[in-house]
Amino acid sequence: MSHQSELISEDILAYLGQHERKELLRFLTCGNVDDGKSTLIGRLLHDSKMIYEDHMEAITRDSKKSGTTGEEVDLALLVDGLQAEREQGITIDVAYRYFSTAKRKFIIADTPGHEQYTRNMATGASTCDLAIILIDARYGVQTQTKRHSFIASLLGIKHIVVAVNKMDLKDFDEGVFNQICDDYREFAKGLEMLDGNSVHFVPMSALKGDNVVNRSERSPWYTGQTLMEILETVEVAADRNLKDLRFPVQLVTRPNLNFRGFAGTLASGVVHKGDELVVLPSGKSSRVKSIVTFDGELESAGPGQAVTLTLEDEIDISRGDVLAHIDNRPLIGDLFEANLVWMADQPMQPGRKYDIKRATSNSPGSFTRIVHRIDVNTLEKQDAPELGLNEIGRVELSLERPIAYDDYRANRTSGSFIVIDRMTNGTVGAGMIVAKGLLGQNTTGSRHGGFAHVTASERAQRFGQEPVTLLFTGLSGAGKSTLAYAVERKLFDSGRACYVLDGKELRQDLSKGLTQDAAGRAENLHKGARIARQMNEAGLIALGAFVAPTAESRAQARYILGERCLMVYLDTPMDVCQERDPSGLYAANAEGTIPGVSYPYEAPADADLVLDTSKQNLETCVAEVIELLRTRKLI
Repeated sequence: MSHQSELISEDILAYLGQHERKELLRFLTCGNVDDGKSTLIGRLLHDSKMIYEDHMEAITRDSKKSGTTGEEVDLALLVDGLQAEREQGITIDVAYRYFSTAKRKFIIADTPGHEQYTRNMATGASTCDLAIILIDARYGVQTQTKRHSFIASLLGIKHIVVAVNKMDLKDFDEGVFNQICDDYREFAKGLEMLDGNSVHFVPMSALKGDNVVNRSERSPWYTGQTLMEILETVEVAADRNLKDLRFPVQLVTRPNLNFRGFAGTLASGVVHKGDELVVLPSGKSSRVKSIVTFDGELESAGPGQAVTLTLEDEIDISRGDVLAHIDNRPLIGDLFEANLVWMADQPMQPGRKYDIKRATSNSPGSFTRIVHRIDVNTLEKQDAPELGLNEIGRVELSLERPIAYDDYRANRTSGSFIVIDRMTNGTVGAGMIVAKGLLGQNTTGSRHGGFAHVTASERAQRFGQEPVTLLFTGLSGAGKSTLAYAVERKLFDSGRACYVLDGKELRQDLSKGLTQDAAGRAENLHKGARIARQMNEAGLIALGAFVAPTAESRAQARYILGERCLMVYLDTPMDVCQERDPSGLYAANAEGTIPGVSYPYEAPADADLVLDTSKQNLETCVAEVIELLRTRKLI
């Protein structure tokens, strides 16, 4: 008996091992209540022998009571419990069904199809490899068909099965099927994101089982695969990105003084021991010393594997950083466009600050503008001041600090993000990054026209400096411009790349016509900050000389510049400034134009350096600014 138990145990373990090694396919079913979605899922479970006998008996009894399918078993009842829960307001918006065959394991994401559930369908589609889009043979391609196809393509699903259901009600007319296929292909031409995807068309009857699992004798003209054959054979392994290594660091582990590892899951690509990797966004590099797992060390690891990497050099790496091969890097930036699905009752309004979570990184940010809103029914692009619940739009996102990212179609993990409300901590949106210049290319993420992008770290290495903006603020006459130009000369003579942005000079050009009051000065500062940000992106040190009288305007400038901003406050007494009066501002005495006289100058409490040019000479002030840069290791 003991020997027999051991044999049974071995058989069970062997079966489980075989099952574990099967490839997994996640797929989504899209369709309205009347399109037969529930019946299709029931048919797949029934014909693949994945229903318990007692469950089947209960369904058979309930079918006779309901009378919706005559004498036949109503397989839709297998998933009707979920629909009942939705009707009662229970928040199970996406349900998952699991089954397997001899060839594959499957997870079905069952999502609602109505327009008001767009956010739920997007949630279900985000991890799927394939989408089944049901079309009622009686009605053909409908508005909802287009909506589902658009969302599926937006979420990067590469395999589409157009299941023309209820063909039994059209006597399996080949002409009806061909017309629907032609109509769908014509519509799909307008979806650029469907280019290169595999699209299959299957005539079937979920109720009768025709061409779902078993081939139908009623459609001898159809020589293609059944739905199940497509699900079992569609090639999804090739969809994995093995070329572009992206390893978001989830945790820095240091169990003892002799071990420092970086744990995470490979989003894409393959890493080998000895590979030279770069840490982004810092740009520091090292080689892989070991690839550690719970079961021991590996020589290499691929997409989806959770590993801990150790490096040969002690370099600064923290959660949210991304490791990549040194010759194949993602993009680095804090401003990019994305397709956004809005999931909250409170609309998305440009300018409001949110937390943006991308892989393991988290950064405050805001949407600077809505490029257009997309009507999910007609695919028409519309102007919009905000995005409401379940709406989709193309937006421009600005982060407070740069991140490493890819185009969503090249890498789902590094190309997607979620939006978190800072007050409620709830997820309010999901975004897919669109990297300009990479559209339509299966790219490495950091290349354009065949050439690698010049990164911020490369520029810093070339110039021997870290890009930064020194913002000199203070009353008119405090000596901001004088000090900025003197620091520029000192930096330039030592081989640094730098440039002065003088608020007075800017008023003669981009800010021409702006008033001299607090609002006009704030706008002048913000324009200067945006120019300084571009200069920093080019690797330069920017020196901005602006009155910047209000704390709010300076905070906005810091927000635009991110961590690259250092503020130098020239705390020079008003009487000294009035005596100097280099611009003739105090003498003119124009009402509403003089900071500190017509309106308050709000002295900054967060300055990185405070100087008094009435007590310190120019040479001393310059030396203190240079020392600040050296202390921060920027030069």
